[in-house]
Amino acid sequence: MSHMVGKSAYKNLEERLNKFPQGAPPSETLYKILSILFNEKEAELVSRLPIKPFSIKTASRIWKLDAVNTEKLLDELAGRAILLDSEHNGIKKYVLPPPMAGFFEFSMMRTRHDLDQKLLSELFYQYLNVEEDFVKDLFLGSETLLGRTFVQEEVLSKDNLVSILDYEKASHIIKTASSIGISMCYCRHKREHLGKACDAPMDICMTFNNVAKSLIRHNYARRVEASECMELLHKAYEYNLVQCGENVKNKVSFICNCCGCCCEFLVTAKKFGMLHPVQTTSYIPKIDEEKCTECGKCVKVCPISAIEWISNDDGINSKPKKIKINEEICLGCGVCVRACSNKTITLERREEQIITPVNSVHRIVLMAIEKGKLQELIFNNQAFGSHRVMAAVLAVILKLPLIKQMMASKQMKSIYLEKLFERI
Repeated sequence: MSHMVGKSAYKNLEERLNKFPQGAPPSETLYKILSILFNEKEAELVSRLPIKPFSIKTASRIWKLDAVNTEKLLDELAGRAILLDSEHNGIKKYVLPPPMAGFFEFSMMRTRHDLDQKLLSELFYQYLNVEEDFVKDLFLGSETLLGRTFVQEEVLSKDNLVSILDYEKASHIIKTASSIGISMCYCRHKREHLGKACDAPMDICMTFNNVAKSLIRHNYARRVEASECMELLHKAYEYNLVQCGENVKNKVSFICNCCGCCCEFLVTAKKFGMLHPVQTTSYIPKIDEEKCTECGKCVKVCPISAIEWISNDDGINSKPKKIKINEEICLGCGVCVRACSNKTITLERREEQIITPVNSVHRIVLMAIEKGKLQELIFNNQAFGSHRVMAAVLAVILKLPLIKQMMASKQMKSIYLEKLFERI
């Protein structure tokens, strides 16, 4: 009987995770991961939590527990970075983050002795890199992407530096953050337990604002000032790491400094580059073929193998091979420009406009519409049950293109929304 109860608890938790746009496809491996991170009681309780941030009072009512024991349980989960906690107008709030970017990573962002991180690393590798359903759903399951690439600002020309927008700059995210936390890189830490980590810096994962505050509070990140974070950003440039962060303009919650061998963003981009799993920058590299010496440095450093040697059969040039950039998969990070000692590669602004969601609500609503989960986002467990938050979601929807508004209306099956759409 206890085995059946346990399985039911983790199944309920899996179903709760999949009500959010960034879910977790069910598998035996997932249940093993969840059983390491949650005991059966915690799995059952967390499966009943709302999607939106909630108070102790709300959780107490849902769990049918007194406030003291509810707060104790919530703080225990926040202390293990399962939940994120914050304070709004003097009221303590909690939220269950998605698995990624969320509590999967948090479990490996410091060395821990309360769980088997080697076993967890093996399970993460199986779930993400072997089974692949999770990464396909996470990175390829919607038009709106979870992550976007930041350009290496040091390689931009003077003209590009004038035209680059603030939200396109990692330096701007760092300098305007209300709080900054530095943690161990989940990806390289995981690979270290598998004996496959590279020599890139480990303590270089950046979190910002409320996420950073919660991780710092529970010792999953160390607080740093903007100046130290900028030094780490330049260190990442020197190691040819790519900055992949949350795909929003305002209040970015994380920037990962990614290598092409360990990090999930770039490993996925390398495998499924033509499907665009990570949003590119607004730039694309161009090679001056007349000046290029074909030294091959750019081919070696490209983290997703977007630069390659091809046959040179133009009948004019005596060189048998030349270097070509595959613009269809190129992220526009600028690593190749930095590596080119002859300065024959430059970045140019892409012709197509890169659309970035305004904030996390905008991104989540778009992803929910595209994945057919908007009704879950709005109605499940009163996820957006207040007029204020419901109004924010509707404001996002009403600014969307007509086709997305129609998708939203169909999913919600709401006469109220249909009438709103008729008025615009």
